[in-house]
Amino acid sequence: MKEFIKVMKALSDPNRVKLMKILQHRVMCVCEIQAALGIAQPTVSKHLKILEDAGLVTHSKDGLWVNYSPSDGVSSPYAASLLGHLKHWLSQDHEVKLITEKIDGIQRDKICKR
Repeated sequence: MKEFIKVMKALSDPNRVKLMKILQHRVMCVCEIQAALGIAQPTVSKHLKILEDAGLVTHSKDGLWVNYSPSDGVSSPYAASLLGHLKHWLSQDHEVKLITEKIDGIQRDKICKR
């Protein structure tokens, strides 16, 4: 039951749900997620840690960049199930639509000065 509760709690925050929805569209770094959601970098990092601990998000390094994407769900059957459903859920939600429409214009090389 603990694993189930961890996954459910991870998706109990609106910003984490929005974060998951934008990661379904493309791999992003923290500064891109920060620009998309309009929240502070430490808050983005905290949300990503919670989602990663629940098996919903994974990261990979690319030089100095750390890229985040939805996980494959292998670590948890609950995460796998919710990841599958989340692909179809909330796509028509007004807030989700606004955020996903603006992510194409967010470019890390312009906002992350590395």
